[in-house]
Amino acid sequence: MEETTNSTETSVPETTELHWKSDKIDKLASALSKAQSEMKGAEKKSINPFFNSGYADLHTVIESSFPHLTNHGLSVIQGNESRPGEFFVTTMLLHESGQWIKSKLKMPIEKVTAQSIGSAITYGRRYGLSAITGIAQYDDDGNAVSLSQSKGITKNHAKTITTNQGA
Repeated sequence: MEETTNSTETSVPETTELHWKSDKIDKLASALSKAQSEMKGAEKKSINPFFNSGYADLHTVIESSFPHLTNHGLSVIQGNESRPGEFFVTTMLLHESGQWIKSKLKMPIEKVTAQSIGSAITYGRRYGLSAITGIAQYDDDGNAVSLSQSKGITKNHAKTITTNQGA
């Protein structure tokens, strides 16, 4: 990590886009391993009306992970960043020792409306939190699309296959 010096001659770490973790993550890794051993996954509690399939929403992922993270000195911060034509959701996993890791997910925005941006934020937070904690989601809303595109089957048939896979 590069360092810069300010006017009072103290060393200040310089943050770059490539900087995705603290210098050490041994304590964070140990705590996350313990928390993950207690996590059971995020239960399907919501329905995607387009595919009529169940998935774990953001609240369910939070309920499934936060108590275990907190018990081991871990916390999560999520934020947003926009640039012209781009939108990002950042997820940071922090340990009480000061160690941290982060992930930045570029999100597509279909329309520049409050609803569209809000949906992208929620979607990005759900997947960012699931990924950084390693919690499994039983979210098959993407499976039906993948199956129908890769095998040339109808959406209704894809929904039936996807629903039967989750049973």
